[in-house]
Amino acid sequence: MWRRLIYHPEVNYALRQTLVLCIPVAVGLILGHLQQGLLFSLVPACCNIAGLDTPHKRFFKRLFIGGSLFALSSLAVQLLLYQQLPLPIILSVMALVLGVTAEISSLHARLLPASLIAAIFTLSLAGNMPVWQPMLIYTLGTLWYGAFNWFWFWLWREQPLRETLSLLYRELASYCEAKYSMLTRHTDPDTALPPLLAHQQKVVDLISQCYQQLHMLAANRQNDYRRLLRAFQIALDLQEHISVSLHQPEEVQKLVKQTHAEKVIRWTAQTVAGRLRTLADDILYHRYPTRFSMDKQSEALEKIARQHPDNPVGQFFDYHFSRIARVLRTQRPLYVRDMMEDRQRRLPLFPALKSYLSFKSAALRNAARIAVMLSIASLVGNAFHLPKPYWILMTIMFVTQNGYGATRVRIFHRAGGTMAGLLIAGVALHFHFPEGFALLAMLAITLVSYLIIRKSYGWATIGFTVTAVYTLQLITLNAEQFILPRLVDTLIGCLIAFGGMVWLWPQWQTGLLRQNAHDALEADQDALRLILSDNPGATPLAWQRMRVNQAHNAVYNSLNQAMQEPGFNTHYLADMKLWVTHSQFVVEHINAITTLAREHNMLTPQLAERYLQSCEIAIQRCQQRLEYDAPSASNDVTIIEPPESLPSGPLTTMEQHLQRILSHLSTMHTISSVAWRQRPQHGIWLKRRLRGES
Repeated sequence: MWRRLIYHPEVNYALRQTLVLCIPVAVGLILGHLQQGLLFSLVPACCNIAGLDTPHKRFFKRLFIGGSLFALSSLAVQLLLYQQLPLPIILSVMALVLGVTAEISSLHARLLPASLIAAIFTLSLAGNMPVWQPMLIYTLGTLWYGAFNWFWFWLWREQPLRETLSLLYRELASYCEAKYSMLTRHTDPDTALPPLLAHQQKVVDLISQCYQQLHMLAANRQNDYRRLLRAFQIALDLQEHISVSLHQPEEVQKLVKQTHAEKVIRWTAQTVAGRLRTLADDILYHRYPTRFSMDKQSEALEKIARQHPDNPVGQFFDYHFSRIARVLRTQRPLYVRDMMEDRQRRLPLFPALKSYLSFKSAALRNAARIAVMLSIASLVGNAFHLPKPYWILMTIMFVTQNGYGATRVRIFHRAGGTMAGLLIAGVALHFHFPEGFALLAMLAITLVSYLIIRKSYGWATIGFTVTAVYTLQLITLNAEQFILPRLVDTLIGCLIAFGGMVWLWPQWQTGLLRQNAHDALEADQDALRLILSDNPGATPLAWQRMRVNQAHNAVYNSLNQAMQEPGFNTHYLADMKLWVTHSQFVVEHINAITTLAREHNMLTPQLAERYLQSCEIAIQRCQQRLEYDAPSASNDVTIIEPPESLPSGPLTTMEQHLQRILSHLSTMHTISSVAWRQRPQHGIWLKRRLRGES
């Protein structure tokens, strides 16, 4: 019971965040400096947003950079305010200068909002204490935050990676169960596949997260992570065999009618899913896996395949489930592969600065958007005679996310949670609780809020609002006068953030959808070239297969977010949803032929060259259709003629998959033609939005 409690992801995270906040308050209370302890506890909020608690091989270097930026931002705000510079100019310049961090890497990009929040916190302190004191608070607070988190991760060294792997195994279990539980209903792939895309998306996202964690921890070179590396490679094998596609619904229905295959396949899938959930708990709670066997299920599938040799479905399920059974029984990967690092984009400072100083830079647009929003908030504060409108500014920084959809959801949760929290706090302040009781209640509320924040941000905001009001009460002894102004400030900040995401250089996902689709086709082409080469290696095959899955996932994510954006072309996105469905089939066939290529079930060199040429032509035709907006081919589009006809008659398994890939690519080309014809129907404004223009 104790192990389940302490290793549970939500409990472990909540304990860490609560202790790093509350220990400074407790020390301040013991030493008679409660107000300083409460101010000291504000620093972890900046560190959390900056991602300084992310386990990393350069943990202390990132800690030093983050703490330095917080202290320098605090100093800059105070000195510039003493020079009587307007607050909108100060915040705008800071946002534009710090925006270059987003060009360095995605992890460095989190330093921009964190440093701005440190500057905004300083607004409430400037004039009430010496210039050096806020800087000292940020410096010592960051050191405390880093030391505590280093000690915490030293106690539970492998826990972050264990949590991700556990989630990955659970999602693989749900994916396997969903894919094979309704076998007889999967007659129409266009309606059957979309529900499974959500599971596949989560699986690939978790695999990408594992790659990033392995890269950031340099786990490939540490013996402590050997067992987890093996568990991750097993998960890659499982994903490869679970996500393959036969795509012969007629043959499936024929086999189901002739035999009891549906019950056997469902029984096997449920057995696999149950074992995966058990392994997920074993990984998370540091347990050794028990013995496992699914010989009965394997024998039943083998019997069905033997009794119906003319039906490829039986052999298909027997082959893939036998590989899954072998992995689960031996707890070893099917083949030895080197774990290639996830090549995340990371630029040195000066090349990043050069890239940043371009009007095409997404980082520059984001920094400019934040600068304008903070300037507007400062002007609104002046209009309401607020010399330091820090609550409006903080609200903008807390609710602004990477995209329109995420920002809209965060605004709704933030506004609703703040209103409810202020109401609860306003009622509670009338009871005049003793200081010790109030601190204990704040401790409990903080712990509960962090327990639910990753799943229910709105409910957690209620708790954080209550603790924020009581923090003001303990510091100023008059928090009631702040309740109504804080509510108005929160609503103003949410409105400014929403307007900024809609009107200030928005990066609509409908504009990114075409580029992501183009990149997915490029990844498919690279994978086919590698698979149909003379002697592909196991490690490049595994890495390229995951690149194909990740590229397709980017298209799927863009499509989901685009459908939530205002004013989108419904017909266009409906067609692109069908395009993504067929793209998923291509990905599943690539997963299948990757296995065949690794086991040297190859074609003759001449036949492989002909199939590769046909696939490349089909992919290039799809890319051309995505590139050009005309309803039909114009003179600017070079029409690529297909090569000589491919062989007919009995086909090998590899050829069957390649033929289906060509069929799906042909359908995707037709869908693209229809989709682009519909784009101009909603006018020039939408056309610009689809291109990602403002």
